Amino acid sequence: MLTWEDIAGHPALHRQVQEQSQALIRIYEDSPRLASIFATQQRWLMGHVGLAMHFRRDPQDRRTELTVSRFIKVVHRHAVASRNTADAFIKEMLHYNIAEYVAGGDGRTHPLQPTAATIRTFTGWVLAHLRTLDHLDGGNRLARFLERPELLARLQPLVADGLLASTPVREPNQTFSLFIWLNNGGIVMDWLMSGIDCAHANLERIPTSVVSIGDFARWLKLSRTHLARKLRTAEDLGSIGWLGQRGHSVMWVSHRFYEEYMTVQAAKLAIVDSAFEACFSQS
Repeated sequence: MLTWEDIAGHPALHRQVQEQSQALIRIYEDSPRLASIFATQQRWLMGHVGLAMHFRRDPQDRRTELTVSRFIKVVHRHAVASRNTADAFIKEMLHYNIAEYVAGGDGRTHPLQPTAATIRTFTGWVLAHLRTLDHLDGGNRLARFLERPELLARLQPLVADGLLASTPVREPNQTFSLFIWLNNGGIVMDWLMSGIDCAHANLERIPTSVVSIGDFARWLKLSRTHLARKLRTAEDLGSIGWLGQRGHSVMWVSHRFYEEYMTVQAAKLAIVDSAFEACFSQS
């Protein structure tokens, strides 16, 4: 099992996280509405909470079913979001068929479950992270998981527990924190980092592949004004900038911002690896 220190100090981390980011971007392109669940920290954590509650339910005990009221209580208890935000999140998930009511459920409790498409998309997220871990240490996690995909029901709740308890994930540094509250902010950072040349990773100002804010915003289905405002705030922090005229030349990210991103990725990968070992050592 790889520790956070093992991952953070690995010489191949940049290249492997870049491939992982590209895999997550493909998931976003295939299903932007569904992938948007995992594109801000708050929604990402609420999504993990809901999935964990679904997987941990006892079919013989209706008190353990995923319901709106139980979801709101758990989200609020872990300080992920307010009760109103959690309620609005569930309503959105139902509206877009990301979650659905269980057929034949009791009229009073209305048990919920993620749709099959949601499970498939989240499985893609797991596969991307297991592939990264295998590339770092030559392991065979991905192959083992593909042989026993039903163990997702044990793996995901352990990942959710780890994420909820992780200070680097819950309380990231300044610029990362700025973007995780932006709609699709996770994808914004993945796109920025995926376009970095590995040979430039040690520069103080690391060039990205982004030139046009307008094109970037259209691809992300974000308001150009809103994205530009966030980028200007990050620019004021010294975390991004332009090699020439703003919005008409290549954007760079600071080495500090790059390190913030890699710190969170290392923490997340360590959580997935720990959950994988705990899950598969018992199977």
